[in-house]
Amino acid sequence: MKSGLVIVDRDGVINFDSDAYIKSVAEWVAIPGSLEALARLSRADYRVTIATNQSGIARGLYTMETLNRIHQKMTNSLRKHGGRIDAIFFCPHGPNDDCACRKPRPGLLYEISERLATPLPGVPVVGDSLTDLQSAAAVGALPILVRTGKGPRAHQALTEAQAHNELTHALVYDDLATFADVLLSGALDSDMQACRQASGAG
Repeated sequence: MKSGLVIVDRDGVINFDSDAYIKSVAEWVAIPGSLEALARLSRADYRVTIATNQSGIARGLYTMETLNRIHQKMTNSLRKHGGRIDAIFFCPHGPNDDCACRKPRPGLLYEISERLATPLPGVPVVGDSLTDLQSAAAVGALPILVRTGKGPRAHQALTEAQAHNELTHALVYDDLATFADVLLSGALDSDMQACRQASGAG
């Protein structure tokens, strides 16, 4: 299954995360192998897009200008590896703003679908939190959890959710590089099949 589009969360997937938020350009540090993974996807003609909650703006922890400079660092760093990001979509709102774009709500994914004129069913959405997976499931995309960032905690929450028959089709990989390996090798379909069989057996 080659959708031509991959949607990736930012903090904890591409770069190291912090409970105190990534508030400056200096604090944005790529996870080893993540930029190389995105570059390989890009060179294989996948459109790489970012969907990220950035409530630090609403909380007054950093400005839109700072966020733009962080994203400039990210795109420049990726370019050095021969890759590119097709678009970055972010939610600047706080958890009490009741917006449609803050994950787990699927507003960002719908924006991506509309802007890139691409249907979302089956599109891999890679994240390190349960909210990433929930937003993917809400639009029929393929939820992918990586164990970087908040991934270990999210994996525990995912196991509990699956025990209640939720997010049963989510796939789990060690990191973004491992996911890219699987996708580019053509093994994602077999992983999906195995996941469905395991879910049915459960």
